[in-house]
Amino acid sequence: MNIEHLKDNRTDIAVISSEEKLIVDTQSALDLAMTVKYETGTQNIVISKSAVCEEFFILSSSMAGEILQKYINYHVRIAIYGDYSQYTSKPLKDFIYESNHGNDFFFVSTGEEAIEKLTYTQ
Repeated sequence: MNIEHLKDNRTDIAVISSEEKLIVDTQSALDLAMTVKYETGTQNIVISKSAVCEEFFILSSSMAGEILQKYINYHVRIAIYGDYSQYTSKPLKDFIYESNHGNDFFFVSTGEEAIEKLTYTQ
């Protein structure tokens, strides 16, 4: 795992890159958030969809809800970027839509969009 710390006068953001899955369950998501907080001092995370296990995107597994609730409790904001076009689940599409209209969780196409969302949405 590589953490790139972007810092300007408005927001600190940690951009995570990894060849392996980093979020595979609730505990690994918390471990990631705490590692980022310890190493960079920020609670704003940008991560590729490829570093998140597929179970996260199956809402009936409850993984996404559990992780996002933990992140809310710890004031962690996250933007996950990647291609979501292969998903046909209406509940997932609704979840992504609603998340993108909030302030804490975003599902976008590119890393640049993810950084922009966390920079300008506070």
